[in-house]
Amino acid sequence: MNTAAPKLGPGPVVCVGETMAALVPDPLGPLESADRLGVAVAGAESNVALYLADHGVPARWVSAVGDDPFGRRVLARIAAGGVDVDGVRVDPDRPTGLLFKDPGEHGTRVHYRRRDSAASALTEDLLDDPALHGAALLHLSGITPALSAGCRTLVERALRPGRPCPVSFDVNYRPALWSGRAAAAEVLRPLADRADIVLVGLDEAQALWGDTVTDAPSVRALLARPRVLVVKDGARSATAFVGTDARTVPALTVRVAEPVGAGDAFAAGFLAGLHRGLPVERALRLGHLTAASALRVPADHGPLPAPDVLTALLDADEATWRRTSVGFEMSQPGDIRTA
Repeated sequence: MNTAAPKLGPGPVVCVGETMAALVPDPLGPLESADRLGVAVAGAESNVALYLADHGVPARWVSAVGDDPFGRRVLARIAAGGVDVDGVRVDPDRPTGLLFKDPGEHGTRVHYRRRDSAASALTEDLLDDPALHGAALLHLSGITPALSAGCRTLVERALRPGRPCPVSFDVNYRPALWSGRAAAAEVLRPLADRADIVLVGLDEAQALWGDTVTDAPSVRALLARPRVLVVKDGARSATAFVGTDARTVPALTVRVAEPVGAGDAFAAGFLAGLHRGLPVERALRLGHLTAASALRVPADHGPLPAPDVLTALLDADEATWRRTSVGFEMSQPGDIRTA
């Protein structure tokens, strides 16, 4: 049985999807009582691209933004992170999408202003853009098909048989973008089942597909076709299925500042591991380590651990890995603690 991670080509990972300007209370607190808002950048696929670039993987983000200050800010921020943005279209007629973060006692709610945004007008012709040529991997998420009929067609075409490169698909279920759970479930399951690599949280799989989803193997039973399926079980573990073989790696203990963006970071770390040709277990570890980078900061994107810290934890024996906890900095060996 082949349990090795699939090999990817030498080209860039191309991430397609909307990125918005994010308005965040400063200091963090409920939106309704905020006197000041900071401007950040938020988008699942561009988050993945930024973390891939951090890992030294050539990454390209392809999308559309408005010809407005927010769009220029989005482009500048992502380009500054080492991501190729030459394939991003600037729409003179539609705005850049906006989101507002609303931190509260029970977590952070997100309010969207993305209807009729530049990215929501994307269609399947984007797949013919030269920016997608020579990709080692095309990365998509379940957010895109929720944005418009044209965006859904784009994703459906990207997942047709005979595609020029493998496709990874992060289910990324966002209830606020759908008319209801049943509508999302009906769309996202067949899309995910046609991808080569799929990432999904156990909690979102349960929310989408109901009581029969109790654990990672039951998710695999629903999504049997992808060559690689990763089921993330929150702060506990992540399991990767390669064919019928399964590998589970426990999550690190992390001092959490804000959970938003951790799923995108995990996806980037795991895909970076595959791009490097790492074994599945190490790709999962790299996913957990990258997720820790997002968990430790209030923004969607945080700095990776220092290279020697990454190497030490990727090489650690299983007992050491399980005992490891990380603090907010995680930039020096002293920020790693084992019980």
